[in-house]
Amino acid sequence: MADTDEHQIWVQQSRNGDHAAFAALIREYQPMIHSLTFRMTGSSADCQDLAQETFIRAYRQIDSYNGTSKFSSWLYRIAVNACLDWQRSESRRARLHTEWSEASAAGQNSAGAGNDLDDLSREVQSALMKLPEKQRAAIVLTVYGEHNHAETAKILGCSETTVSWRIFSARRKLKKLLSKKGDSHE
Repeated sequence: MADTDEHQIWVQQSRNGDHAAFAALIREYQPMIHSLTFRMTGSSADCQDLAQETFIRAYRQIDSYNGTSKFSSWLYRIAVNACLDWQRSESRRARLHTEWSEASAAGQNSAGAGNDLDDLSREVQSALMKLPEKQRAAIVLTVYGEHNHAETAKILGCSETTVSWRIFSARRKLKKLLSKKGDSHE
């Protein structure tokens, strides 16, 4: 999402205590943040909570935004950090989600029900959840968030080389995880 002059005006107005301007920023960036948090968590309920947490943190920290990067990059960084914090403190949830996904997929496969596209989407999401959190963040930002490696590096606070390595490793792991799933369906 490209930042516009209007977005920068809303940021400045938000700094001055204009709640309507911050509400406009939320409306503008909500889909982007919601998509990121869903890809990071795999859960509708958790992604909504984390999107809300992202905007609460952004509101509290709006004065720390210095304008050297795009506002959307700054907001993405807050969202990724909120997701990483959540994952560290809620590892039990991730384990339960994986177990639920596998049981659900097994139940649908045994019943012969389900749409192939939905099954593939669930398999990809399940494989994403098995990646280490930093690799998952790199994949989500570049593939689903359509950020280039430089933007992703800035959001994650690491080098472009690190982002490239994380993406390379994540793709290799995803390929293995998804090929195992494909083998089990045959």
